[in-house]
Formats: sequence, structure tokens, C-alpha cells
Amino acid sequence: MNDKRHLAPDSTAARVALWRALHLETDAPPHVLEDAIGLKLLAPGDDWRERGDMDPQFTRPFRASIVARARFIEDLVVEQTGWGITQYVILGAGLDSFAQRRPEIASRLTVFEIDQPGPQAWKRQRLIELGFGIPQWLHFVPADFEAGEAWQDRLVAEGFDDSKPAIVVSTGVSMYLTRDANAATLRQVAAFARGSTLAMTFLLPLDMADPEVRPGLEMAEKGARASGTPFLSFFTPPEILALARDAGFTEARHVSAADLTRRYFPDRTDGLCPPNNAEELLVANT
Repeated sequence: MNDKRHLAPDSTAARVALWRALHLETDAPPHVLEDAIGLKLLAPGDDWRERGDMDPQFTRPFRASIVARARFIEDLVVEQTGWGITQYVILGAGLDSFAQRRPEIASRLTVFEIDQPGPQAWKRQRLIELGFGIPQWLHFVPADFEAGEAWQDRLVAEGFDDSKPAIVVSTGVSMYLTRDANAATLRQVAAFARGSTLAMTFLLPLDMADPEVRPGLEMAEKGARASGTPFLSFFTPPEILALARDAGFTEARHVSAADLTRRYFPDRTDGLCPPNNAEELLVANT
């Protein structure tokens, strides 16, 4: 397929980018993450705020979760860079904007964005059109995950040094993969050079979520199924930690929504914070 739908970002990536922009427009400062790059890339019509999935009140906990996970990973990358890590791999990069927002950090790394070929080609073109360009330290690695392509081989072909450690991140991806596919990804990253770190989000079973956000999660699950990209995997924290250890990681820890709330939403008077037991994080080390 070569139509526009195939080339444009998928609806999930676009929604995440717009929620990041909505955080800046709707939520009071201090902002957890300042990111309007995705909005610029998408250039939606002026009525984008009127979409049902952009309602400020309904989406509040979900956009809090989106910006919290992004900020946590960004802080982790900055920390790892300070420790001498020089390679950063983003699995299912979508409209990630770290390279454009934080060039003072990203330029000290070799950044590899792995994504589906069509949407990645679209993003590359939009970055050029908007004047961001493609710096020499930013590498786009097209890989069709659904076809089971060996993304590690593509990564090395693009200049990744598999003898050196890296930080690898995957956000908003695990729920669309089977349990076996998630386990395979964990094994692949666990085989990276000693000193590598993986940060990956995972979705807890919907019946564990806070009651006030469960209807929104169920709606998202139904929408994903209707669009042909159903949620396939849910994990409890003990399950994801066991999967990581079985894959070969030497250390693994769970970063909960409560952890993110304490770190990024202290002393807020508006109650903004990510929901408990929805999408949380696994951090694992080789």
C-alpha cells in the first residue's frame, strides 16, 4: 500500500502528540513536558481541539500519563548520557520529538528511531519541510514489526555498535504485541552489551484500573479493536518483572503511576496526575 493512510502516522501516535500539546494549552504550569513539535508536524485543522478524544476533562488523566512517561524517559536518557552512554534506540518512535526539543543532549548521542517505513518516511519529510532537518546523529531505521523483520540487523546496518551499551525505550507499544512478541523483544534487548537499559511501558489488566478511568480505557480498547490494531497484551507488575528476568536482564524494576505522581506532580492544587494501574513502566538493565 502506498496511499496516504499508510504513509501518515497512525491514529495512536497522532493522539499522543496532540495530548502533549493539549497539556501545554489546558493544564496549569508547571508543565511536566513542553512539547508542541508533534502538533507542528501534524498541522491539524483549527478544529482539532473539538475532537471527542481531545475533551480537556475526559482526557485529563490520560494526557497526564502520557507526559509523565515521556518526562520519566527523557530524564532517564539525560541521566544515562551523563554516565557515558552514547547510543539511544527508540522502538516504535512515532512522533517522538526528543531530537528536536533537546538537541543539546541528543547531539551527544547517536539516536536511532525505529518505526514502520511509511509513517517514518512521512515524519522525515515533515521534519525537512519545517526546517528541523535530519542531523547526522539522528538515524531513521525502517522496520516492519508486523512482518517480523529483524530490527537489530537494520539497526547495526545503520551504524549501531552492538559492542557498546545503549538505552532502549518503547512506549505505548507492548499492548499491541502478543505476549510471545513482547518476550522476544525483551530477549533481544537483554542481549545488548552489558550496561544497557530498557524502559518500556505496559498496560495493566483493565479491571485493575481506577474506576474513574476504566470507561476511557475500555473505550480505547474497543477503538483499537475496531481499527484493526487490538490490544493483545496486559501485564501485572509481577508478570512483567518475571518476563524481564526470564529474558535475561540482570535487574528489573516497576515504576508505578504513584511513583510518577510523587516525582512530577507534587503540590499541585488542580489534582492533575496519571491514573493508577493503567499504563506503567518497566525499567531493566543488562
